[in-house]
Amino acid sequence: MNEAYPLLALAEKMLWVTALAAAPVLLATLAAGLVIGVIQAATSVNEQTLTFVPKLAITALVLVLFGASILGLIGDFTQEIFEAIAKGPQ
Repeated sequence: MNEAYPLLALAEKMLWVTALAAAPVLLATLAAGLVIGVIQAATSVNEQTLTFVPKLAITALVLVLFGASILGLIGDFTQEIFEAIAKGPQ
C-alpha cells in the first residue's frame, strides 16, 4: 500500500486542480444559462441562439479575467509533477 500512496495523492491533487481550473468558467456559464432561461420562460421566447451567444461572451470574459490564474495553477501543478518525477520513488 505504501507504493500506491504517492500515486493516489497525485491523482487526488490532479482532480482538485482540474476542479479549480474549470470552476470559474462552468459556474459563470451556469449562472448565465439560468438567468437567460428564466428570461426566456417569462417572455415565452424560445430561440436557441439567444442562449448560445451570451454564454459564449461570458465564457470569453471569464477566460480573459481568470485565464492567467488558471494557467498559473496548471503550470504550478505541472512543475510539481516534474519535480516528483525527478526525485524518483521514495
